[in-house]
Amino acid sequence: MAGYKGYRNKTAGLAGHERRGMFKTRLISGIVLVAAALALIITGGEILLAASCVISLIGMLELYRIFKIERTAAAGAGYLAAVIFYLDLHGNWIPDKMMLVTGFLIVLLAVYVLSYPKYHASQVMAVFFGVFYVAVMLSCIYQTRVMEKGAYLVWLIFLCSWGCDTCAYCVGVKFGKHKMSPLLSPKKSMEGAAGGLAGTFLLTALYGTVFKGQMGIASTQVLVLAAISTIGGVISMIGDLAASAIKRNYEIKDYGTLIPGHGGILDRFDSVIFTAPVIYYMAKYLV
Repeated sequence: MAGYKGYRNKTAGLAGHERRGMFKTRLISGIVLVAAALALIITGGEILLAASCVISLIGMLELYRIFKIERTAAAGAGYLAAVIFYLDLHGNWIPDKMMLVTGFLIVLLAVYVLSYPKYHASQVMAVFFGVFYVAVMLSCIYQTRVMEKGAYLVWLIFLCSWGCDTCAYCVGVKFGKHKMSPLLSPKKSMEGAAGGLAGTFLLTALYGTVFKGQMGIASTQVLVLAAISTIGGVISMIGDLAASAIKRNYEIKDYGTLIPGHGGILDRFDSVIFTAPVIYYMAKYLV
């Protein structure tokens, strides 16, 4: 953990103007990111599908970089599996999805065996994990968008991830006293978590009230949406902490540097990765 602690000590010693500069960078990057997300999700269709695929591939590369395999044949098998998966989302030409899973595993193990002892077993398992952790779970943004009412339901993914995170931060800064997970994320508090969930419920209730006519839902279903988002908010915290745990295990601060002030794709989408499938399935069966 020496590398991570060293970074924290260095950050703590930054001058005030440097911290303000970091905040400005994060703010500008955040605005650009939100604008891009708005444009892609509103557009939807093949553009959103292609963007989701590219974002997934970058996220997988960031994850594989931790295991020092991002430019290897094993990682290539993972990238190829992700691309085929996204193509199938569009064309639906693989009737049994387990065929893709089984085929990918066989190819991956073939690479492992034929190049032995180039890869450690943990690296091969990381390749397999990366496809599902990043590509499959992030694809639920697109899958939610193409659902009936998906143009409105897809925003629940971001209300219960980025919305929850923002509310949790605001409440935590003001009232936070009890640490939620001191080892994984020392700055997160129980008060902040409660504020994040309450904020998620209220934001979704407001969103549902404004757009219930367009969605064709009754007032009682607005509460269902708010409850779904609140559950998603709990899951988003798990996703955030899970990403932090991986980084702590490998003593890194960020997964990448693609988004100035925020880190990499996985740093910004860590909670979205978890909320996307939760919202997709709950919206599919409960709304």
